[in-house]
Amino acid sequence: MRSPFLNELTEFMLARHYAKTTVHAYCYWIVQFIRFNNNQHPKELERAEVEAYLTNLVAKLNASVATQALTLNALVFLYRDFLLKPLDLDMRFQKSTKITKLPVVLTTKEVVHVFEMIPVQSRLPFHLMYGSGLRLMETVRLRIKDIDFDYGAIRIWNGKGGKSRVVTLAKELHTPLYNQIARVRLIHQQDLNTPEYSGTSLPLRLAEKYPYAPMSLDWQFLFPSLHLSQFGTDPKWYRHHLHESSLQKIIRKVSNEMNTHKTITCHTFRHSFATHLLESGCDIRTVQEQLGHSDVKTTQIYTHVLNRGASGVKSPLSNLGL
Repeated sequence: MRSPFLNELTEFMLARHYAKTTVHAYCYWIVQFIRFNNNQHPKELERAEVEAYLTNLVAKLNASVATQALTLNALVFLYRDFLLKPLDLDMRFQKSTKITKLPVVLTTKEVVHVFEMIPVQSRLPFHLMYGSGLRLMETVRLRIKDIDFDYGAIRIWNGKGGKSRVVTLAKELHTPLYNQIARVRLIHQQDLNTPEYSGTSLPLRLAEKYPYAPMSLDWQFLFPSLHLSQFGTDPKWYRHHLHESSLQKIIRKVSNEMNTHKTITCHTFRHSFATHLLESGCDIRTVQEQLGHSDVKTTQIYTHVLNRGASGVKSPLSNLGL
């Protein structure tokens, strides 16, 4: 059973529209921090204990740069926003230097091969990940209203970091998307005839702002779950989105069956989308906007697989005619 402290922290984050994955991650590392300090309440801990824990992550647990940064963000949030005791910005702790893995990118032939190995009825989410550069959670959280057929675009709301953006939609996906919406419409009609049905799940503030949205077709998830669900102690039944693990299992099976040295995940399609856009001559700033990166330096990592080598540098060996 969770402690009142964690329950209060979770409700505090959800009320501020933090993604459930972020809430889960922050709570996990905050719990680890508390355990590291012999279950003392964070109010009793100061800068020194935070520095010691962040150093321990690297010195003893060999944590990556990303893991240490996530933990730091969680603790900064905890003290600044929840406990109202901001940490000193000039903290001194051992920083991780563990090498960050370069993204795995598929060739266009490999992308085609992967798609062919995915069951036909399950291909559309993966087509969107590759065709529009979507993250896994952005894909499963798509609602019907987010698809703009007229302008060939998809609107992503509250993506990673709370950012929203508009991305391209391949015209080849229009017909499959129309068919998928038709399937959602049938499911929705059946749900409306179910007495205990209370609509699709919406964040609390949105549900208050748009009271009729949960029952509206436009607000239904593009990839709905197979069954109605309840949340916590709420007695009502809702139609949530397809669980992300369903897609992860499919691509894990395909990756294991393919005769390749590359480990393929759902995020591999987003990496391939970015690299193939750059390879076709697309401006890196445009790719940055499509991916939703705050800093173009994050996007530049994809230049490492372009035909002319890392960062577009042609090797002098290529001029020897060997």
